[in-house]
Amino acid sequence: MSFRKSNVYLSLVNSYIIDSPQPSSINYWWNLGSLLGLCLVIQIMTGVFMAMHYSSNIELAFNSVEHIMRDVNMGYVIRYMHANTASMFFICMYIHIGKAIYYGSYRSPRTTVWIVGVIIFVATMAAAFLGYCCVYGQMSHWGATVITNLFSAIPFVGKDIVMWLWGGFSVANPTLQRFFALHFLVPFVIAALVLMHMLALHVHGSSNPLGITGNMDRIPMHNYFVFKDLVTVFVFLIVLSLFVFYSPNTLGHPDNYIPGNALVTPASIVPEWYLLPFYAILRSIPDKLLGVITMFGAILVLLTLPYTDRSVIRGNSFKVISKFMFFLFVFNFVLLGKLGMEHIEVPYILMSKISTILYFAYFLVFVPIVSTIENVLFYIGRINK
Repeated sequence: MSFRKSNVYLSLVNSYIIDSPQPSSINYWWNLGSLLGLCLVIQIMTGVFMAMHYSSNIELAFNSVEHIMRDVNMGYVIRYMHANTASMFFICMYIHIGKAIYYGSYRSPRTTVWIVGVIIFVATMAAAFLGYCCVYGQMSHWGATVITNLFSAIPFVGKDIVMWLWGGFSVANPTLQRFFALHFLVPFVIAALVLMHMLALHVHGSSNPLGITGNMDRIPMHNYFVFKDLVTVFVFLIVLSLFVFYSPNTLGHPDNYIPGNALVTPASIVPEWYLLPFYAILRSIPDKLLGVITMFGAILVLLTLPYTDRSVIRGNSFKVISKFMFFLFVFNFVLLGKLGMEHIEVPYILMSKISTILYFAYFLVFVPIVSTIENVLFYIGRINK
């Protein structure tokens, strides 16, 4: 019986890593999946070791992080790896999503892969927010206060939900203990979702930059693509090491090195950099409830792509107008991130509103219209030939 089980596991490994047939034309943009898997493994491992020394008591949380940094053997390396890999995780994830949008990886028959990927994105953002609160610096306390208060915009039950999240009447000890428990649990949920993501991907295989079927020319995963993935893995580890050992606080906020204080409000309350675009969208809407709906809608609108993209050609490699609109969307998204860290003042208020409209317009207006126009041009070109 044990021999049969081991044989099943080995066959699964062989099916996914050794003999898995991949399109020969896929390039280095397809390496982001393995890098994200590596980031998840690093986060879980460093998180488990940090949890051995962390205290979720609100009076001890900040000092326990300092204890890990100063007193635990190699604790500063574990903590800085955990913090900086979180940023690397989101860098790779945003590029991975951008690659999928550019090459049309969300198109049928890989719609399920795309939907599970969006769910992973939402879960990762939740895990990152919860982890940021666990440090319990100034930005952690006020970030938790602002974000949890958003639920009060829900009619009738909003205030009750906020009090349930807090475990009281403000962000306090029960809040931090709940956030820590969830932060420890969610990464394992993400790991399960990643397995579902891979299972869904394995049904039809990877897409490719050409936007055509890859069944005409496939080669095994090992040793061709395993070696190609290892190239970016080593580059990633070098870049991560540079941040961890030489500039560990570059991607963090300096106010989070001050213990959380409910009596002192920071001059500007901002989340971590990877949440700034959605924070800018939230602030661009004057109404609280509509702002919350718009912020969550900015993530869920990704699910519309398989249905709004009407192009007969997969991906943007050979479509000039779609390629231009995509890079305009990328520029607008980066601009939203910049606007998210600015104070709410002229001209940033107007710029945020315009960028928010452009963000949603890309998915709901530009993609269907441009894809329809390019279809017409494609058929005209075929007729002229």
